[in-house]
Amino acid sequence: MKRLIFLFVSFGLLFFSIQISATTTKNESSEVSVLPDSIEQKLLNQVSRIKQLIKANPKYNKEIAFLIDMRIMSGKNRFFVYDLKNDKIIDQGLVAHGLGSGNEIAGELKFSNTPNSFCTSLGKYVIGPSYKGQYGKAYKLHGLDKTNNNALARNIVLHKYERVPCEEQDQPICKSLGCPMVNTDYYSRIEKIIDSSKSNIILDIYY
Repeated sequence: MKRLIFLFVSFGLLFFSIQISATTTKNESSEVSVLPDSIEQKLLNQVSRIKQLIKANPKYNKEIAFLIDMRIMSGKNRFFVYDLKNDKIIDQGLVAHGLGSGNEIAGELKFSNTPNSFCTSLGKYVIGPSYKGQYGKAYKLHGLDKTNNNALARNIVLHKYERVPCEEQDQPICKSLGCPMVNTDYYSRIEKIIDSSKSNIILDIYY
């Protein structure tokens, strides 16, 4: 009888552990939702420009690119990890914009490349080396366009912040000092991609 009870308990624990393992694996990446046609088409246009840039500069990563659509409200997923070889979004998450860019509920966002503006700067960036800063590990960003070429001087970096929510919501999220700022869960996923890349990844912020 004791042996039978032991077998039942052992089986129950094994089943429970498998369920936990499956749940953990499922939650490692965000489920990619279908984008409205207009947003998807705009993203594909940006992807086309990124591919042209990479073709002319083979030093950049040819397989993965990051894109941020600032036209999407900050409470919704708007930071996209894009598979350039298979032409599809493979992950997505929330990202904050600069407090100087304003509140999207009140009207149009504004963008600036000016130091101390605390605004988000539009344009393409090269994701540079990591360093340990105020928010822990972060990545330096090198602006490639006239609209963001002060990124290094402005200390614009890709970093995490625990107050950025992990789930979508109907209200805007917190703001940064001009940096693309993501939640800790999403950061851990893109961190793996960046650190495993043998070439620099392009980040494109557009509106």
